[in-house]
Amino acid sequence: MKFREFWLPLSRLDREAFAKAVGSTVGYLMLVSSENATPGESLAINIERETEGKVPVEVTRPDVDWAVVRGTGSQAAA
Repeated sequence: MKFREFWLPLSRLDREAFAKAVGSTVGYLMLVSSENATPGESLAINIERETEGKVPVEVTRPDVDWAVVRGTGSQAAA
């Protein structure tokens, strides 16, 4: 699921609580949801955690080789 699909249905209060839980702001997460900002790796991880895996890091940060970071990639096995 894209972050936008998770974010847009949330109420204002739920957005505020989610932003606090991931260590960000509602304004910045609005930019992320509209793909006008790219979250840092830590924020991408926090989003995955707080969405209970519904928005995986591979979606918010496709430029990062998460298989290596997770230790499941071919380089990690070497």
